[in-house]
Amino acid sequence: MIPPEFDYYSPTGIKEAVELLSKFGEDAKVLAGGQSLIPMLKLRVTSIPVLVSLSDIKELDYVEARRDGLHIGAMTRVADLEDSSAIDKSLAIIPQAASKIADPLVRNMGTAGGNISHADPSNDLPAVMLALGAKFKVYGKGGERVLDSRDFFLDAYTTALNRDEIVTEIIVPKWKAGSRGVYLKMRKRAADFSIAGVAVQLEFNDGEVSKAGLATTSLNPVAKKITEAEDMITGKALNDALIDKVSNLVAESCDPASDLYGSAEFKRKLARRLTSEALLTISKMR
Repeated sequence: MIPPEFDYYSPTGIKEAVELLSKFGEDAKVLAGGQSLIPMLKLRVTSIPVLVSLSDIKELDYVEARRDGLHIGAMTRVADLEDSSAIDKSLAIIPQAASKIADPLVRNMGTAGGNISHADPSNDLPAVMLALGAKFKVYGKGGERVLDSRDFFLDAYTTALNRDEIVTEIIVPKWKAGSRGVYLKMRKRAADFSIAGVAVQLEFNDGEVSKAGLATTSLNPVAKKITEAEDMITGKALNDALIDKVSNLVAESCDPASDLYGSAEFKRKLARRLTSEALLTISKMR
């Protein structure tokens, strides 16, 4: 299908982009890769009078390891997260998740900031960033501010961004050497969104979990950080009994919708299985 008619702007700087968003208000939407938004327009799921593309803002395309952690520019292509030399083994969950997003064509166009800002309940990077404890730097008419990922995702396709704000950078805090992460998802079909997904990141000290991050996707109206599960793991050594308890807790925390891909109870069972598999995988990696 052909999308409804819209005006298209391609600013070359972040301030210009913000000015356009402020000028057009509710009529404007940011285009940051377009791998989710364009299909929605073509299917006429939504209609947007003004698109503000960020493709020409080159300053937002980078992946850099700095003293305080990993910094990812919002316009970094998903494909670049798969093999960036700036991402060390302690954050291997990032390229692992990136490689599971759709197909190479989508990954070559889709962006890290777009994947997060779109806040699709089935997107992959939101859960990963929640598990890692990432922060998002945003810029708008009121200046720059930094949002914790746990405060960013409010509901399906809804974030804490103001209408004139744009995500400019993702900041992933440092995890100690030896930290390990796993992202697992059950797809609807090849190269598609997930039915259920789980992101787990663990840091170890003398055989015990000293820091934990765990989040889900496709299992709630929005990507969800499961803090109760993180607390349950922290300070303990991974064993079969603990893995079972955590997996059950994650399943109970989910509120999935029944649809043609399965009942809510089926999806909770998937959550339990994926959590268990992720934790078992990490326990074997040490």
